[in-house]
Amino acid sequence: MADHRDYGSPSPFATGLACRCPRCGKGKLFDGFLSVAKICSVCGADLEKADSGDGPAVFIIFILGALVVPMALLLEARAEPPMWVHMAIWPAVILGGSVGLLRPLKGLMIALQFKHKASDSGSVDYD
Repeated sequence: MADHRDYGSPSPFATGLACRCPRCGKGKLFDGFLSVAKICSVCGADLEKADSGDGPAVFIIFILGALVVPMALLLEARAEPPMWVHMAIWPAVILGGSVGLLRPLKGLMIALQFKHKASDSGSVDYD
């Protein structure tokens, strides 16, 4: 039972990064850590059609690569630590950053798909 009231046009960046429903901006987007809810508990939007694919993972690779590589090179150039220090620091930073960014970036991708009515076939009706 979808609610077709006008919820305005919430920012896909605000709703996506906050992991909220892309239509109303209030309901939870996720049921679990990365499982998208079937419907919004506030407005009833059908969220089952949302599929971010591999987009969030690709952006995380680019973001963390652009941050971690220069930091590792800077640490090496300034302090010249033993290799075990690099092996202790950077996997933890990459793993923590990946887990921390995955949910908000998946929410952002879904919110942008919803706003622009994007789909693989071009025929998905989000409302």
